Amino acid sequence: MLNLNIADETARLRAVVLGTAADSGPVPDPAEAYDPKSLQHILAGTYPEEADMVREMDGFEAVLKKHGARVFRPENIPGCNQIFSRDIAFVVDDKMVEANILPEREREFEAIVHVLDKLGPSQLLVPPEEVHVEGGDVMPWKEFLFVGTYTARDYPGYITARTNREAVAYLREAFPNREVKSFELRKHNTDPRLNALHLDCCFQPVGHNLAILHRESFIHARDYEWLRSYFGPENVFEITTEEMYRMFSNVFSISPEVVVSEQSFTRLNAWLESRGLQVETIPYNEVGKQGGLLRCSTLPLAREPG
Repeated sequence: MLNLNIADETARLRAVVLGTAADSGPVPDPAEAYDPKSLQHILAGTYPEEADMVREMDGFEAVLKKHGARVFRPENIPGCNQIFSRDIAFVVDDKMVEANILPEREREFEAIVHVLDKLGPSQLLVPPEEVHVEGGDVMPWKEFLFVGTYTARDYPGYITARTNREAVAYLREAFPNREVKSFELRKHNTDPRLNALHLDCCFQPVGHNLAILHRESFIHARDYEWLRSYFGPENVFEITTEEMYRMFSNVFSISPEVVVSEQSFTRLNAWLESRGLQVETIPYNEVGKQGGLLRCSTLPLAREPG
């Protein structure tokens, strides 16, 4: 039996699913790209090598285990990209929600059956078909459930729009003890600097009361201003569009005192350290070429109760 418990983004991590880059298949055709950053690297001939991504993810696993986390990895599906486990499911409180992901990626959820077998029958929630939601858009934080969305009429035209209006309503019903607060994100199918694929691509809480935030990724200025005011301007690290593109907000917290970050994020890492956090820096740039980074690669299952 696995006791699911995810109350927020930073409590001490006890168990997590980390994706895998092994046997991830050949370089996709441009038409098969799920996001504009992958497309960019496919077209430029700079798409990452499997061996480099495996090495980076193994280094991430070593850091997680060093800090006492139990790490699960997906079962291997030959030729399938299984790096971003945050997309396939997410945990809020003591429930796991299966994500309604792109149809081509449904096999990825089946690859964590060894984790699902440890859950009680009431712990897995399966949303109805009209609910589109991915874990990168969902963040539990204190009394809130922050959700990144795109609800305009042209939603079906964006492969980068992953969480819809119906998902917000579903999460409100599924977690009545949470105040679900949604934020409209900018989407673009071909330009990664104009696209916030998920909420964690432009915002993330760290520590006890800090946040990383990118202004231009929010369609409505009021959403950005609410987050900046909620955390306090003095506690917010504002990232540039270039830093958003490099995934500065997609770090991963092992505890309120320890955060894993990409080694090249020197401006961010120095700020985190100046606020008293221990920053575990690792190479993760090759994984980042696919439009996700550290948080995207993880599916946290249990953190210590607050």
